[in-house]
Amino acid sequence: MPRSFFDTSVLLHVASADAAKAERVEKLIAAGGAISVQVLNEITHVARRTMGLSWVETRAFLSTIQALMPARPVTVEIHETGIALAERHGLSTADAMIIASALHANCDTVWSEDMQDGMKIGKQLRVINPFKKAR
Repeated sequence: MPRSFFDTSVLLHVASADAAKAERVEKLIAAGGAISVQVLNEITHVARRTMGLSWVETRAFLSTIQALMPARPVTVEIHETGIALAERHGLSTADAMIIASALHANCDTVWSEDMQDGMKIGKQLRVINPFKKAR
């Protein structure tokens, strides 16, 4: 069954003032997907530093996300895959770890607005910007 993997940038729109983007992300989440512990860490950082949420609010936000989709651990194998992807495709380390986590979770889609829309990794995985207008 095809699976979606969510990058941090997309999930943060759930708490966005942009109702259209928030609604789009909610629909994607409702269809199912996965995240990694890296995504939870990045959400924590943004929630505290950028959004100014308290620890109580941050934990509530994280609990909501975790209730909606499983968070997969970042293993040494994922790290090694990520390093190889960063080298091969010129990705940032953070983006390569997201892609590696998605591959190890047998996902076919990574929802991200930070990575190149339409980028394919192997035959299995495609990066899609959920907010980009259809071509």
